[in-house]
Amino acid sequence: MTNALIVIDVQNDFCPGGALAVPDGDAVVAPINAMMGDFDAVILTQDWHPAGHSSFASAHPGHGPFDTTEMSYGQQVLWPDHCVQGTTGAEFHRDLRSDGDLIIRKGFRPEIDSYSAFFENDQITPTGLEGYLRSRGISDLTLVGLALDFCVAFSAIDARRLGFSVKVAQKSCRFIDLDGSLATQIENMRQRGVIFA
Repeated sequence: MTNALIVIDVQNDFCPGGALAVPDGDAVVAPINAMMGDFDAVILTQDWHPAGHSSFASAHPGHGPFDTTEMSYGQQVLWPDHCVQGTTGAEFHRDLRSDGDLIIRKGFRPEIDSYSAFFENDQITPTGLEGYLRSRGISDLTLVGLALDFCVAFSAIDARRLGFSVKVAQKSCRFIDLDGSLATQIENMRQRGVIFA
């Protein structure tokens, strides 16, 4: 067993009508479902914030969504309230197959955001995904989901840093492109050896 599909944050709040909708975000659901049978393991990630999370603009008086602020771990984009634990917005898209091998919840610590499936944004606090993959002998990862220029990119870069072989199935991703973030992150991924398929 060597290859896994990592499905990043295909949740209602990131799909059309959601609190932080990625344009055309629900278009990834059918192609991701079709891919699942081709892998030894399927892992889904789920953004899972407590109410009042420190990455929410609403937690910072005088700031609005998409402003940036400094946190203890560096610069943080402030987001609209999204994927709050136990809400409909935090649920997986209703048509997404969620019968994978593992669900990794991230961003549940109130004081720190988490884009990557592997680490919180401090780049130190692990989610547990690396240990799970190592214990199953998985070395090759294919990443899909939302959003390509944030959580998919951070996950791919961390996976390469940890020594995994990483492919991003670009047709099964959608992006935000905040101030040129798409081109920047594609270049960042390419420089680290991420393959685009």
